[in-house]
Amino acid sequence: MLGILNNEEIEKLLYEQNVGRLACYADGKLYLVPITYVYDGEYIMGHTNEGTKVSMMRKNPEVCFETDKMNDIFNWQSVIIWGLYEELKGDEATNAFKKIYERISPLMKTTKEVHPHAEDKTIHKRDISLDSAIVYRIRILEKTGRFEKR
Repeated sequence: MLGILNNEEIEKLLYEQNVGRLACYADGKLYLVPITYVYDGEYIMGHTNEGTKVSMMRKNPEVCFETDKMNDIFNWQSVIIWGLYEELKGDEATNAFKKIYERISPLMKTTKEVHPHAEDKTIHKRDISLDSAIVYRIRILEKTGRFEKR
């Protein structure tokens, strides 16, 4: 059965997940990239560095965001959001960054296994800091959700 998620189900999925896909458009090009995020009930918040995504969103702040939960091919939920990119500065950036870091730091585990073809055999735990980060949020204009359940 295919169906539409109600608002409570949409909110639950947004809070539960921490990886989504962010799509942006500028200069006649579409760009879609996975991001880690935090949802606070009002905004999707993320952090990144200078690059294609930021450059495009500065030119055109209209974005689309998607996250999903897939149990198997016939049992899934998906939420799509349309919104506006907003770069954060000062206390807003600091507070958002703290929420993001608290949420994703448990996911930043290292492993003792290294891909056998990797040139660098050392293990690095990626360090993130506010010094080099661009902290942003997506102001939600519209959201929708779908599901399939068998």
